[in-house]
Amino acid sequence: MAYDWRPMSFLALLLAVQAPYVAFPEPGLDDPAAYEGYTTRVYRDVAGNAVQIYLDAKSGRVVHVWADALDESIGFTVREAAVGFGPGEATVGATGGRGGRRWLRYSLTLQGGRSTRIGQFLLGSMRIERDFGYAGRVRDSLDAPPFIVPEMRDLARRLGSRYNVRLAPSLTASRTATRWTIRATQPSLDGKNRLWLTLSGDARRSRGTLASRVATIQPFAAEPVEVLVEIATDAPALHPLTREAIFNPAFLRFADSAKSPRIEREIRGFELLSSREKLMAGLPNYATYFGRDMLMTALLMQPIWSDTMDEHVIAAALAKLNPAGEVSHEEALGGQAIRENAARYLQHPDPAILRDLQAVRENYFMVDDDYQLPVVAARYLANPAVSGTRKREFLARWREPLIKNLTFVLRQTAPYARQPVATNLVSFQRDADGWWHPGSWRDSRVGYAGGRFAFDVNVVWVPAALRGIGAIDSTLRALGLPGVPGAGDVSQAVETWRGTARHFEVALAPAAVEARIHAKLASLPGAERVYWEQVLIRSGFPADTLRFLAVSLDSAGRPIPVMSTDPAMWLLLENLSPEREALVLRPFALPYPVGLFVDGLGPLVANDAYATPAVWQMFEHDLYHSPRVVWGREVNMVLSAVARRGASTPLLDAVVTAVEKSGFRHAELWSYEIAGGALRPVRYGTGSDVQLWSLTDLAVQFLLERL
Repeated sequence: MAYDWRPMSFLALLLAVQAPYVAFPEPGLDDPAAYEGYTTRVYRDVAGNAVQIYLDAKSGRVVHVWADALDESIGFTVREAAVGFGPGEATVGATGGRGGRRWLRYSLTLQGGRSTRIGQFLLGSMRIERDFGYAGRVRDSLDAPPFIVPEMRDLARRLGSRYNVRLAPSLTASRTATRWTIRATQPSLDGKNRLWLTLSGDARRSRGTLASRVATIQPFAAEPVEVLVEIATDAPALHPLTREAIFNPAFLRFADSAKSPRIEREIRGFELLSSREKLMAGLPNYATYFGRDMLMTALLMQPIWSDTMDEHVIAAALAKLNPAGEVSHEEALGGQAIRENAARYLQHPDPAILRDLQAVRENYFMVDDDYQLPVVAARYLANPAVSGTRKREFLARWREPLIKNLTFVLRQTAPYARQPVATNLVSFQRDADGWWHPGSWRDSRVGYAGGRFAFDVNVVWVPAALRGIGAIDSTLRALGLPGVPGAGDVSQAVETWRGTARHFEVALAPAAVEARIHAKLASLPGAERVYWEQVLIRSGFPADTLRFLAVSLDSAGRPIPVMSTDPAMWLLLENLSPEREALVLRPFALPYPVGLFVDGLGPLVANDAYATPAVWQMFEHDLYHSPRVVWGREVNMVLSAVARRGASTPLLDAVVTAVEKSGFRHAELWSYEIAGGALRPVRYGTGSDVQLWSLTDLAVQFLLERL
């Protein structure tokens, strides 16, 4: 049942008991062993905003993510004790009326029977908490200097003592006859907002003290110590959407009849990420707007979404266009906005920047989202279920920015339309060090193996965007509105861009396949090499030429022979010929290390066996989009593409079975380890627990049921 987030009376807001809205791992749905001591719960605060708490047993880190209008976090590290969630439910409330504090209280249990130290208090932006983790600072001693990003430190030094005291939380300790209390308070650098953390315990069972920014909790007996935790914020809240606003009636009937705990958890996850202001990319790491994530989700969720959600997504993207018509990839809010604006001020000391250090910052460095927007807009405007009146009302507000984006697309694609050579394809931008910045979804440093021209951008998104521009132009004219300027020649551009796949084709003779795979396996550690050699003995090498589509082209327009899951999106967006469809699907069916499929795990996001050792080394140093991971987004892509064709297939059944066996069907991405001659799926450490792309599994489940 969906929670009703309509305004409550103030007295009701003061105290509300909350069970976790979602939790991982959950008995009956998840294998706790695969999480390796990681546990998380996500609650709703009194405004309906998500509050995630996660405990990482490996590091002792306890982090609270407040997915509100400022994307906040409150974290600390526990040493010398095992930390777990305590008994009872959380309590949420608000004090001070409008503009006051929202708070959440819950308990932790410290196991160990000896003194426990708590430190590394970090209150601020979730982006800065991420950087704390990426920098490995959790391994530091608890009394190490506070983690302060250089942009904020340098700005505070320039502006004086009023700012210096806001760089780290202030810590205090107090005690009464019955309770000890440790408090941390952190203002934002501009002083406009504040976060609070309070730890307290029964003074008859333990003692809590504070020294050198480290709290010590000493139990009086060998029994576990219960610590009450309260977090609070005065940041603005978002306005959540309910499932009735998100999903169409057919899906809601399906969900009610399914009576599936997993489907219910995924629906709740989608609600946690959905607000009138935006769809967030994921919890805990990406609790903010990501243009690509919203647009991709709109396409995958089309069978089960309400049509008002398309309006919401398109408007959110159009509201953030830059003057050239490019789509914002990600917004920086709150503490992260302050950080980025501080860097601007340090480079160009403009007093106007200081007047609004929290001015939202947008990132336009990505490429793919610019071409995804016309695809989503075209599908909405062509939707016969949406009345002409509604379309005109929507266009009255958004036509001008939409035309700006479409004009940008036409301009960027014109060179290849005039002269269809590989080096005229849409390119990534160069970083300062000469590296081609991976400006599409494989946006880790090495996701495109150092390539300049991405398959997904140039074969999937650009042709689909051009087709979308043609459809939008026709719809505008049918509504009695002016068409898209410059769209008169778009049909010719569509035809020219339809042939871009030829630049990415890789064909390897059987002997070359065997030689390259043996070389790759020889580079692996012994246990892994033996495991994959045994797989090869069972599955064998292909007897014919192996053909696949490269993940990218190098600067000269030559394919970098890395097999990938990206062609699944092509299959989803376009009706391909039987020959093309077979080319797209074959790597998904071939067992790794020849193809992408791993039994009990799913389709790997890439296979670099056919590339050079330099490419292997890239992926070894950055596993995020490597042959060691499966992405839920890509699983949902191939399953949706196959299921929408209206019949079950051996490939569909094999992928569903493998992913189910992995235990991570809900996850953003997952990996594996090989030990004792067996492959074991494992959680990917920085993966999101509740993630927009992964929750498109709801559409997959709906489509599979209809099959």
